[in-house]
Amino acid sequence: MESEFTHKDTYQIDFDPREYLDVYYGEESGILVQDGFLQFVLRKLAQTFSSGGVKGDLLIDIGPGPAIYQELSACEAFKEIIAADYTERNRQYFEKWLKNEPGLFDWTPVVKVVCDLEGKSGQLVEKQEKLRRAIKQIIKCDVTKSRPMDPLVLPKADCVLTFGCLECACKDLEAYQNALKNLSSLLKIGGHIVISEILGCTSFLCGKKRFSCLTLDEKFMKKAVTETGFVIEDLEVIYRDYNKALFDLCDHTSSIFLLARKVKEV
Repeated sequence: MESEFTHKDTYQIDFDPREYLDVYYGEESGILVQDGFLQFVLRKLAQTFSSGGVKGDLLIDIGPGPAIYQELSACEAFKEIIAADYTERNRQYFEKWLKNEPGLFDWTPVVKVVCDLEGKSGQLVEKQEKLRRAIKQIIKCDVTKSRPMDPLVLPKADCVLTFGCLECACKDLEAYQNALKNLSSLLKIGGHIVISEILGCTSFLCGKKRFSCLTLDEKFMKKAVTETGFVIEDLEVIYRDYNKALFDLCDHTSSIFLLARKVKEV
């Protein structure tokens, strides 16, 4: 279902953070719950951040939107987390979760899964509070800029995490490759990048608005990452069963999880 490229400022006007979370991450009805994506990435994240090979002082989460699930295992391996998103509405919603304000999307079922995966069953409150303590800043970023955090200057990170961001922010494959270079500039040599994207997607629906999605595949992802100065350490793809109702909302065919280590500047 082709869609014209959605300009980044459209997200500020038309993207509703709570509606997005309900539609895509709702406990039983969420699209990314039903198609297995969420369980897949939670498992991969728990493995990645419990291995001992991906750890350090600072992790930067690029484009989290209003979601926190991707940081739940990361807070066990990093002293500080910075969440960086372009859209003010997303940053505001994320800030509300950080302050534990009432009436927000309930992440409890997801937190339970993560605690079980990490062998910490029942520690749901402790897990969320640990993440809240780890998050030190929520800032604006633009992945299309060579200095994504400009005018802020941050110390080089040990890890950059980005889930479902670049495919929405980039108009074409060249722009995606450039965005990867921009994110690489935030990392130390030897640091890691953790990427997850949906593949084969052209657009997704949130509320009454359809947003564009850059169509990616596994071959391109491998090429783009290795040509940006990284060595891939882990890569897994899961495929999605066809369901017309779900595909009408978001037409991706598979999902990828990729872990890579930066070995050089490009």
